[in-house]
Amino acid sequence: MIKAIFGLFLCVASVQLSRAQASLPMSSTTSPATPTKAEQEVLQLSKDKWKWMSDKSVDKLDTLFAEKSVFVHMGGSWGKTQELNVIRMGGIWYKEAEVYGASVNMMGNTAILLNDIDLVAVVGGNEVVNPFMVTEVYVNQNGKWKMGSLTFSKLMRPVKLK
Repeated sequence: MIKAIFGLFLCVASVQLSRAQASLPMSSTTSPATPTKAEQEVLQLSKDKWKWMSDKSVDKLDTLFAEKSVFVHMGGSWGKTQELNVIRMGGIWYKEAEVYGASVNMMGNTAILLNDIDLVAVVGGNEVVNPFMVTEVYVNQNGKWKMGSLTFSKLMRPVKLK
């Protein structure tokens, strides 16, 4: 009997957790607070990055990505050189990122940015659309923001993009 009750509890808890989505603290789209100059810079840089990825502007991305940057995708993780090659060769074409919310949290010279997006991408010749929470980590090095990490976490919510 105790096992059955415990099993039922676990089922209910897992359903609740699977429906939970990360909120965007200090979201630029939902928060009335005005972002600081540094937050504005990072938010704009993130917007620019999505455009550069869509346009396959590898030279601009090469300047943005820190030498030791890491990229985490659904199919694996790798460093700067491989990410740039994947974009250059069309292994992944970040065709369109529809951003529904963005937030940035500053910690000294580090900025952690969250994007709630639907990503339209061409992967291996097939167009796919996925909802992601994308985590971007930027570090201010000598007065310039460099991306240190980009992580795609697939969300359980349905795609919003029409």
